[in-house]
Amino acid sequence: MGNGAKAQQKRERNLDKNAAKGSKSQSKTNEAAKSIVCQTCRQAFFVTTRAPELDQHAQNKHSKALADCFPTFGK
Repeated sequence: MGNGAKAQQKRERNLDKNAAKGSKSQSKTNEAAKSIVCQTCRQAFFVTTRAPELDQHAQNKHSKALADCFPTFGK
């Protein structure tokens, strides 16, 4: 019955510990790694994306060639 204050104190202590460690989320890093952008629809792709996957996107989504959607790829 009287453990509510203890639980709240423990949550606050853990929050302070986690804040000191920093975030473990990869979302900011992943967004920064998306530097290949389709010029037609502006969809971003990771830097490690290879030509066959980009060609498949260009063909299936836009019925265009790889060079039309991604003119700077490979340069």
